[in-house]
Amino acid sequence: MKGNIEIKGARVHNLKDISLNIPRNKLIVITGVSGSGKSSLAFDTVYAEGQRRYVESLSSYARQFLGRMNKPEVDFINGIPPAIAIEQKVNTRNPRSTVGTSTEIHDYLRLLWSRVGHTISPVSGREVIKHSIDDVVNYIASLTAGTRVVLTAPLVVPENVDRREYIDFLVKQGYNRISTEKGLVRLDEPGSAEVIKDAQTLDIIIDRLSTSSAPEEMSRAADSVQTAFLTGKGHITLTVTDEETTQTVQFSDKFEEDGITFEEPTEHLFSFNSPLGACPLCEGYGRVIGIDDSLVIPNENLSVFDDAIACWRGETMRQWKERLVFNAEKFDFPIHKPWFKLTPEQKAVVWNGNRYFFGLNQFFQHLEEKKYKIQYRVMLSRYRGKRICPECDGHRLRKEAGWVKVGGRSIQEISSMPVSEAWAFFDALMLNGEEKEIAGRLLKEIQQRLGYMLDVGISYLTLDRLSNTLSGGESQRINLATSLGSSLVGSLYILDEPSIG
Repeated sequence: MKGNIEIKGARVHNLKDISLNIPRNKLIVITGVSGSGKSSLAFDTVYAEGQRRYVESLSSYARQFLGRMNKPEVDFINGIPPAIAIEQKVNTRNPRSTVGTSTEIHDYLRLLWSRVGHTISPVSGREVIKHSIDDVVNYIASLTAGTRVVLTAPLVVPENVDRREYIDFLVKQGYNRISTEKGLVRLDEPGSAEVIKDAQTLDIIIDRLSTSSAPEEMSRAADSVQTAFLTGKGHITLTVTDEETTQTVQFSDKFEEDGITFEEPTEHLFSFNSPLGACPLCEGYGRVIGIDDSLVIPNENLSVFDDAIACWRGETMRQWKERLVFNAEKFDFPIHKPWFKLTPEQKAVVWNGNRYFFGLNQFFQHLEEKKYKIQYRVMLSRYRGKRICPECDGHRLRKEAGWVKVGGRSIQEISSMPVSEAWAFFDALMLNGEEKEIAGRLLKEIQQRLGYMLDVGISYLTLDRLSNTLSGGESQRINLATSLGSSLVGSLYILDEPSIG
């Protein structure tokens, strides 16, 4: 029958010569009591035949990489499209699997941040920029015609090298002038070696230009810039003089700022499954073996005064708590406030201590030093477990990845947002023309997958949520969002209890 999947004489498992027509392009529900043959019809008959026919349409070379399915016991099936099955699966036990990786959203985020991310220096907050020869030449070309430009490169005299010999070497290389803080010095003049010896800064003059749009002038400028980058080991300075002012502009072909050489963004930098991007302390797991905060403070409704800190209870260890309580007024610490109401800074004081008392870190260090005694080893074992990695704060990535921003946000911040907030962020994200050209397809894929997650009702999940902490219903909905996110048309989807949970 046209527009239907026609099944005749299905005898798989407990099916008794079943014949039926299933309308295409419709949502069909197969329901019944347990053991009535629902899965036998949906998976072992319809899906098996749809998948088998699709695989057989491929070349023999491609088929060897795909699982072969047996032909179901049925007289014939007509009108069946390629089939995709979403079965109920046990939650993955892989500790590296997250909502972001299982939905493949994290893969697109890695590409987006590596392509259009801006690296921001944590020292000054300035963007880290690596200049090319074209950047410098384009800057020179943008100046008003007739503007004078002096191109210089920083000069460092090698140690254990005679200055006179080094000057002779520079003269042979074709350089005649050096700029110091006191002015220009000609290398062929007597006494130039002494001037160089006493100078605080040395810049060798590579070329003097007068801006012009003539092609030969731009070609000369490009050659001079290339020479300057080589001579100055990646650093050059332009002294620009017009009719009224003189200014200096610095360029560097190194990816550095504030004296720090930064890692250039690549997709591996944002992958916690890669040694290039994983936090070096926790190796991309987000947690390390150590003192577990939840064991040290088991009840966050209690205050420090009311023995919120479990290891400082009892007569033996009470002195550690008493020292904090007696000195709390000196640094304005609220000992009667419940632990969950304390600010992160106040909690950090309890852990790190100050000049008035020893904190929890010093306490456990003391236990480590005394662990040759059995009672201290036993006490340490009570509070040891998996804790959030202090290096990456549980985000799994090395700190350099957090310095790369898109729309003012790092990839760690986006991963820790609920899906609804992440979707709103990308919906409002403003990019310039070049960035839109690069990231347009990536943004479309990210928003589409986030939109499917919103549609199936898991907007409250975060992308960094571990897959093995999800309920059965949440896992099933993620599987739905992942499969439907591919936007296939004309395919047959077979869903096993999609409303579970």
